[in-house]
Amino acid sequence: MSSSIEIGTDGTGRAVHIDVHELLATRLLVQGNSGSGKSHLLRRLLEESAGLVQQVIIDPEGDFVTLADAYNHVVINAGDYNEREIAAIGARIREHRASVILALDTLEIEAQMTCAAAFLNAMFDAPRAHWFPALVVVDEAQMFAPSASGDVSDTVRRASLSAMTNLMCRGRKRGLAGAIATQRLAKLAKNVAAEASNFLMGRTFLDIDMARAADLLGMERRQAETIRDLERGHFLGLGPAISRRPVSVRIGSTRTSTQSGTHELLPLPAAETAEMRTMLFAEMEMAAVPAPVFEPAPVEAGELMRRIAEQEAETAPPPPGDLVEAVQDAVDAEAIVIATLEDMLADPDCAFHPEAFLYQDFSVRCRMQKIGRVPLDLAAFRRRFALAKGGVFDPTDPKWRAPLDAAARLPDDMLAPFLQIARAAMDGEACPDDDALGRAYGTRSPGRIRRLVEYMEKQGAIVVRSDFGGRRSIGIPELGLSTEAE
Repeated sequence: MSSSIEIGTDGTGRAVHIDVHELLATRLLVQGNSGSGKSHLLRRLLEESAGLVQQVIIDPEGDFVTLADAYNHVVINAGDYNEREIAAIGARIREHRASVILALDTLEIEAQMTCAAAFLNAMFDAPRAHWFPALVVVDEAQMFAPSASGDVSDTVRRASLSAMTNLMCRGRKRGLAGAIATQRLAKLAKNVAAEASNFLMGRTFLDIDMARAADLLGMERRQAETIRDLERGHFLGLGPAISRRPVSVRIGSTRTSTQSGTHELLPLPAAETAEMRTMLFAEMEMAAVPAPVFEPAPVEAGELMRRIAEQEAETAPPPPGDLVEAVQDAVDAEAIVIATLEDMLADPDCAFHPEAFLYQDFSVRCRMQKIGRVPLDLAAFRRRFALAKGGVFDPTDPKWRAPLDAAARLPDDMLAPFLQIARAAMDGEACPDDDALGRAYGTRSPGRIRRLVEYMEKQGAIVVRSDFGGRRSIGIPELGLSTEAE
């Protein structure tokens, strides 16, 4: 079976071929500015070699998922899996020789780099029995092997760069042949680019990139200007799998296309200015009208103090000897405490009020129920209110014994968010989001919520698991339960 595929034609119309067998041993580097036709070139290469070799595509923009419609590629949506699952998939595709497309377009750049590193490392670390030949295509390689630090953390950058270096430097003996494409050679790590022996250089305008491309093609510096004049879809090729001398290649057509297609000019909408304004701003203008706020009628301070004094005069503590009445009064007081906490939490802003204000409100509400003394002091109220925010109004309920034991290592102000998580895990529901945890904790600061979750995890009360799509689930080791992903 021939391993030669046609990639396009030269200036005289003769076919230009790539020897796939040689390509697997010598690797490929493609460079070109945005719009030069890099993705089209990679698509042509993948389509023509689909029946010859296993293909693994790292696709940061989701451009190549349409190959699965015409060929036997399996699309892996990275946002649906966590790092451990991605690594497991990477190992399995080597064993089963599956052609796959790792679609990273739903992830942020840091998550893309972490996911790609885990995937490539798993393929690289596969057992020797699974070292089958595979063409590994990485689009936008400068994202995964940057020449300098950027907006991502150093840990993520080093892990991604290490995985790309392994692919290009040590992957050949393991059957992995890298074919990487970049917009700018200057942004791609030199030790990654230097391992390629085959080059396809498209249009580029910056002097530093033209100079590096000319050096790789063995051209003199004064000839580098020709790279600037290349048309879209035209590349200069060189390498043992392409040609021993630089050759101009016009990339041939493809049978598939991207999901978005090409960006053609379209006529502008014919809507009038007033109509367009209505469509753009109508909902926001409606939302800008404040909703009416209904507040209870204010009570004068003197009248409030009079009512409290009357209630104090009408009620008295139970006689010390009457144990039956004392127990009954305690039961009634507990019922009033629960009802009062429920009434207070009916106000969605209640959790954000100062503690002193909340206790005063609680005291007044209890006295209005004709309780002689406030049944809780400030410390006891702080704990009961935290429990109530977490959904536990009766802490003596046996249902909450295990969750409260698991929360014993946490301070009282963290009980509410922990119990919300525990309740979701016990009910098999989705993990509470940051807004829900913030209301339970009494803060609107995302940073404080992040530190809260980190602290609870460091204390061993919870275990946080996030997939690459950003969906979070939280497990509680002492209960052996976990929330659903959210």
